[in-house]
Amino acid sequence: MEWKLIIVILTVGVALIFDVINGFHDSANSIATVVSTRVLTPKMAVWWAAFFNFIAMFFFAPKVADTISKIVKIDPMDPLFIYVVLTGLIGAIVWDLLTWWWGLPTSSSHALIGGFVGAGIAYGGLGIISWDKVWLTVKFIPTAPLIGMALGLVFMFAVIWIFRKWRPNQLDKLFRKGQLFSAALYSLGHGGNDAQKTMGIIIALLFAAGIVSADTRLSLTDWKTAWIILSCHLAMGLGTAFGGWRIVKTMGMKITKLKPIGGFCAESAGAFTLFFATYLGAPVSTTHTITGSIIGVGAVNKFSGIKWGVAQRIVWAWFVTIPFSALVSALCFWIGRGIHRYLAV
Repeated sequence: MEWKLIIVILTVGVALIFDVINGFHDSANSIATVVSTRVLTPKMAVWWAAFFNFIAMFFFAPKVADTISKIVKIDPMDPLFIYVVLTGLIGAIVWDLLTWWWGLPTSSSHALIGGFVGAGIAYGGLGIISWDKVWLTVKFIPTAPLIGMALGLVFMFAVIWIFRKWRPNQLDKLFRKGQLFSAALYSLGHGGNDAQKTMGIIIALLFAAGIVSADTRLSLTDWKTAWIILSCHLAMGLGTAFGGWRIVKTMGMKITKLKPIGGFCAESAGAFTLFFATYLGAPVSTTHTITGSIIGVGAVNKFSGIKWGVAQRIVWAWFVTIPFSALVSALCFWIGRGIHRYLAV
């Protein structure tokens, strides 16, 4: 059907737009510390992060994409499933744009999952959702920042002890260079986890449209899926290059004051957390991860050095993301279904 192909093309376009928005919304996660410590200018930092976002496709298996694509139990025989994917994306984009405007570092990942779940429930009720896949994400809401916080603490204490005899100016010079490496690692982890979420949505869409089979696997060596991997990583890289300075100020400057040594430890802790989660196939929040890492590093000096009011505002936004984006997507689905029925008459 001609209308189905049009909707598929439109939805792929919306998915890539979401990837671009994800890139500039979450660019702060990759560059906040390296900018706040003045190792790189914001412009240089976003291009540094964008490059490693893009090349992440060569380092990680698409386990996260597989998790996302199976959140909703898809029936390729029902044409309305295409609208489930489309309206799920719209709900995620609306929430991402709102929180970007407010300067809140909320999770694009949770917005996407909430949107997909909300549209799925609006279509077929609770039974249509693969709750084990949703739970894999939900349990990382507290786990990701806690792991980041713990690693940030451990890395900071280890570095202080190892370099205890170094002069402050020597440490500053060393870790200014080290932050280039740690920021690259974090951006690699960010691209590896976040770009796969959009890849999973596109695979779900193509399956719903009957274009690919249920056992299709993403691979750079298969031309049928290579374009999905390349376009998603390119879109995220471009989005990161556009930057997200509003959120950079919250992440890198308002939570706690960082020096290069702290920035290095926070980024390294965040990167290892993301590598671990991506290996498990868990679509985690890069925002949660770097926030926990920054708090862990800041707590080494003293807990009073952390501005907990800002942290509480961020945590509050985390917990409303999934239900709010789900609600917006459900409303969009009901509207889309009404339009579809009207045109079909």
